[in-house]
Amino acid sequence: MRMRGIDDPPVAWSYCGDQCKLWRGLAGVSREQLAAESHYTVETVRSMETGRRAPTRQLLEAADHLCGAKGLLVAGLRFMGPEPVKPQVPEYVAAEAVAIAMHVFELALIPGLLQTEEYMRELIQSRIPPHPEEKVESSVAYRMKRQERLSDREPVFNFVIYEPALRTMLGGRGLMKRQLQRLLDVSERRNVFIQVLPAGQGYFPGITGSFTLLESPEGQQYVYVECQGTAQLDSDGTRTSTTAKRFSMLRMQALNEEESRRFIREIMEEL
Repeated sequence: MRMRGIDDPPVAWSYCGDQCKLWRGLAGVSREQLAAESHYTVETVRSMETGRRAPTRQLLEAADHLCGAKGLLVAGLRFMGPEPVKPQVPEYVAAEAVAIAMHVFELALIPGLLQTEEYMRELIQSRIPPHPEEKVESSVAYRMKRQERLSDREPVFNFVIYEPALRTMLGGRGLMKRQLQRLLDVSERRNVFIQVLPAGQGYFPGITGSFTLLESPEGQQYVYVECQGTAQLDSDGTRTSTTAKRFSMLRMQALNEEESRRFIREIMEEL
């Protein structure tokens, strides 16, 4: 049995589409007849029946009528809304929700907790293979919900952002200018610390990839890494200790907070 991937279409699409196909078979209705009745092409009907596209009300009503399903096919519409986005590593989200400290190093992108809504939407829409529109919107809503953690004044948030992440023209100059202003605004909070690591200084710890270091109320540390659709949460003491040392070195190599704000403003002026 093939395991479902995080980018697979919702199960409800496949189930409702398969029900249409089964009812057609029982009623002796061809796909061409259903296509004519629903005013879709045969290929579109095939896509909906195989779960590649969401079966629409128009299709389900036509199939219900032709197959004499007495409302049973149309009843599937209540399950066709966007599925809640599930975190790739649920344990990380649970740890993040109660962490008393978060230390984030980002190599190429603005950290998720600091992204504007339009930045994250542009990022999600640009994914390959493309997400369906409803999944884009549910993913944006999910990420925006996670940002509520920043409103909690108790945790400490330390961010070190490599300079190229600030200069990547994701969505164009206007979008990036608003994103950089978001960094300046958030950095005014007493428990949020943002530092920029300038490019051009040679090797630095973290050059091999981004990471997040979490500290629980009990003093337990976790390291979270994510790359190319894979993610891992690690609680091994040796590895978390090594990562903590790397982050300390990154903070020492980075500009201090005020220098970082000036640096961000200079980039904004260049846009």
